[in-house]
Formats: sequence, structure tokens, C-alpha cells
Amino acid sequence: MDLHLTDKVAVVTGASKGIGLAVAQGLAEEGARVVTASRTVTPELAELRDAYGATVVTADLARPEAAAELVGAAVDAHGGIDVLVNNAAVSEPAPDFVSADDDAWRRVFDLNLFGTVRVTRAAVPVLTTRGGGAIVNVSSVNARMPAASIVHYSASKAALTNVGRALAEELGASGIRVNTVSPGPVRTPMWTAEEDGFANGFAARAGITVDEVMDRLLPETFAVTTGRVSEPREVADVVLFLASPRAANITGSDYVIDGGVLKTA
Repeated sequence: MDLHLTDKVAVVTGASKGIGLAVAQGLAEEGARVVTASRTVTPELAELRDAYGATVVTADLARPEAAAELVGAAVDAHGGIDVLVNNAAVSEPAPDFVSADDDAWRRVFDLNLFGTVRVTRAAVPVLTTRGGGAIVNVSSVNARMPAASIVHYSASKAALTNVGRALAEELGASGIRVNTVSPGPVRTPMWTAEEDGFANGFAARAGITVDEVMDRLLPETFAVTTGRVSEPREVADVVLFLASPRAANITGSDYVIDGGVLKTA
């Protein structure tokens, strides 16, 4: 299916790995002019830059000034923005609620919520001058299904989902669509990273490997209907559709991609 994204300028945050990288790759393959933001440039992101001419911006979006810098870089490189994908996030699992101090809550909210708020605030005037566009926010099923070890992460994602719905109402008259995708467990470094991935705690407690956690324990624990976790590109494909003119009359929606983890709406 042609998504009609050729030559559209698309900004993707948190694009160095996982879902963000898959989104950036998919947009580039569709012919979009991609601008990425991340704190580091991974080999995979460098490969995307070299293969498709993506504009790679090194930015920590927890810094208030980074949002304007990112949007300015996109405008300087391509003259505007048509698509914004807000994916940058941090999880910081804690042993328990008391262990997550104010600084931990600030770090999570500064990136997961306020990073998106700031980038979107900087991008909206640019999108408006192009006659509109699409914003897709990457939230999580934890917005609806909070977990004990990631209370601050879950809360930040719930706030993000709420902001997306409100923005869809406000920006609709300007031709800007705002939608949300809410993945369940996805095979990304957020789960599988050696030092701080979610799966490490599961693996340590169960005495099994991270691969066994992802392939067996997680699907069983979360009662995944399909029997497996999602892959980054499966989430990215939904993001690409929502970002495209093929979804021209879809706004204010929240698409869950979890293999059937959530059993109620």
C-alpha cells in the first residue's frame, strides 16, 4: 500500500533504537524526509542516515531548550514539518513505590510527558503553516494497566494519552490530526537491555534468561492472546498508517498494539 508519504518531512524522537528506529526506517522506506532525535547515534541510526540521507539530531529532550532546537533543525534542513512522532521515553523501574524519589519522577516526566509537550508546542506552528499534518504519540498499555515497579512511568504515559486526546480536539480545525499508539510488551531494548531492561528483573526472579522471559514468561504472565510479544516494526506500521494521508479522517484515537493483553476497553 502506498501511504503517500513521499517527500513528507517527518520528525521522530527517540529514534536510535526500538520502536523509534523502526518508525524512522519505515518512514524513510516510504520516501519521507526523516529527521531523527536521540541522545545517542547508534550504528543502526547511522546506517539510516547514510542509506536515506536522514537528518540526525543529537538531543536530550528532557532539556527544555532541546525541543526548539530540534524543530529548528528540521525547518533548516527541509523547510517545514508534516509529521511528528513523539516516541522518546525512559522507564526507570524501581524496586517499590517508596524507592522512586522525586528525582526519579522528574526524570521520567521530563522526557515522557514534558519532552513531548515541548516538541509538540514548538512543532504546531510549523505544521500549521503547512496547512496541517499528523502527530502520533507513542504511549503504552501501562497508561491503562499501571504496574507496581513503574508507577511513575505508567502515570507519565496516562498523562501523555490524555494530552493527545485534548490536542486532537484543539488542533482539528488547523488540519492537524493527533493520535496515540499504546504498545504492550515489545521486543525492544526497554525490555531486553542488559543493565536496565524490564526483562532482567523477571529473569533474575525466575532464574531464566532474558530470551526465555520474552519468548515464554511474558506471554504467559500477561495472558497475551497471540502467545507472543510484539515486534518494533509491527508498532511502527500502525504509526506510519496514522501519520499518512490514508488515515485522513482519524484523530483523537488510541490504538492498542498488545497481542490481546488488555481484555477490556
